Amino acid sequence: MNAAKIAIGAALLVALLAAVMVSVQFRNSQATGATSFGPGKSVRDLKRMPDSAGLDGQDAGAEGTGGQGQSEPGSLPSSSTVETLPQFPAEFAESTRELRPLDVQREALLQIMSEYFSLDTDVVQKLAGIFNNSPYLGQGLPKVTEHPMSRAQCLKVRAPLGVLDSDAAACGAKNMSRVYARSRGEMASTANLCVDRFEFPNIPCEYPLTWVRSSAAAQICEVLGKRLCDAHEWEGACAGDLRPPEEEYFFGKPRLQAEYLSNQRRELVWSYGSVKNHALCGTGALKSPECFASGVKCGSNTFPAGSFPECKSAFDVYDLHGNAAEHMNLPLESKQLTSRGGSGRTEMKGSWFIFQQKEAHPDDCRWRAKNWHGSDVDDPHSHHNYHLGFRCCKTLGKSSDANPAKR
Repeated sequence: MNAAKIAIGAALLVALLAAVMVSVQFRNSQATGATSFGPGKSVRDLKRMPDSAGLDGQDAGAEGTGGQGQSEPGSLPSSSTVETLPQFPAEFAESTRELRPLDVQREALLQIMSEYFSLDTDVVQKLAGIFNNSPYLGQGLPKVTEHPMSRAQCLKVRAPLGVLDSDAAACGAKNMSRVYARSRGEMASTANLCVDRFEFPNIPCEYPLTWVRSSAAAQICEVLGKRLCDAHEWEGACAGDLRPPEEEYFFGKPRLQAEYLSNQRRELVWSYGSVKNHALCGTGALKSPECFASGVKCGSNTFPAGSFPECKSAFDVYDLHGNAAEHMNLPLESKQLTSRGGSGRTEMKGSWFIFQQKEAHPDDCRWRAKNWHGSDVDDPHSHHNYHLGFRCCKTLGKSSDANPAKR
């Protein structure tokens, strides 16, 4: 009898210790943002893992391509809601090679956006008109695009993280972060700028839109009740500290001189810290074999947005390095700030998906890019290519009749 009691007591003690260890491991993983993929596996190993591994109904939702515990698609999360992960159609959630014609890509993306953001029909039609006005705009030219990670694999990365979409209510939109002057004591509660957390379409685990001109990017943002970001806003979102435009630009000086002066005085900082580490971001992909400059033989070999959890800023804005470079607005005088209703010249920066193999240019947050393919932002012939996308910004405190989502 005594032996039986001792055995039961020992079993209870072992169970209690195991529960404590699991709790400690869970808290540690939340604190560090680390994600385990099994012994010896990392995010890079996902390319070699079966796309369907672990994507059963138990941990990835009924369809096997979305996470449990998420907000309903289209609903606006509260401050305590875990970010909404999309439900991708199974036929392309696990695919990495882009074979779909561009019109099929666009239709599928608009359908996902419509459901995810609860877009009105007229907004979807306006977006379709912008999309279809380009011969190449999409998520990668078919047959030459080979993504290094599938959407399903990205969902496996993000689902366990429990990321909060904490600024959704304040920004009036999903997946936006408030950006403000932290070094000057400003608080999130007084911020008047929101920035998309992910490259457009601003959906976690979706591929960024590429081959988009700055004029089309500006139109897309406007249709969604937002605007193309000013360069200093993008830089502030990246560096974790927004600075006033009067301090960030040399208004009235020629662009070349202003670029030089800005770069001479800038601090070196990346979204993830003060030491450059391309491996933390989506920079490990390769060019298509026959891609030597830019053209129809170049695939948009991007990662799904948010695939690298450590590649984010203090404001939880992702992929400011790697994946796709980004369009933004560069004002040469104050009236050209999009944040003040204007429009300036094109600025294209943020590294892209090959930077571990070839660092084509600096990619620290406050680096001002050269006048590559320079034009006005609203020029219908502005530059586009296979590794160039964008994200949108939004000014708080200003009403917008263009706001399309059903809130």
